[in-house]
Amino acid sequence: MISILLVNGLLITLVIIIHDEFLFRLTRLMPYLNIRRRSRLMLGVFGGLTAHAVEVWVFAFAYYIMHAEKNWGHLEGNYDGTLLGSFYYSLTTFTTLGFGDIVPHGDMRYTTGMESLTGLVLITWTASFLFIEMQKYWAIDEVNRDEVKQIDAKNSDSEKD
Repeated sequence: MISILLVNGLLITLVIIIHDEFLFRLTRLMPYLNIRRRSRLMLGVFGGLTAHAVEVWVFAFAYYIMHAEKNWGHLEGNYDGTLLGSFYYSLTTFTTLGFGDIVPHGDMRYTTGMESLTGLVLITWTASFLFIEMQKYWAIDEVNRDEVKQIDAKNSDSEKD
């Protein structure tokens, strides 16, 4: 029981760090790009989706290894034991879609539950990030671009503290 808690804690910590890095880098990069504001927002969307894909792969590797080790449990149903099958299962779990065509057994049930909760939080985090970015760039029509850069710089300075 302790081992599954440690593995889940490690997985969750890893994907949170990945997500934070992606959004932090995008926040730093976007104000300095000399592209149209809609292109910046598209970059934010693609960056968020890329972060989620990487996070799903992290869980997919964990499921693949756990399924092969047998003492962690197994996945049953429409699961062929491949890494791609693990990615599919992870994707439906992360997004909380959960078709139900693959069923976890043993300790893998806890990883599945924690991935669903983590995916929900990270998807919401991305939505909040994109909302804030939209507010900044849609306001450029009404506010001078330099003022927006000053706001970004002030936010960056406060993050360092």
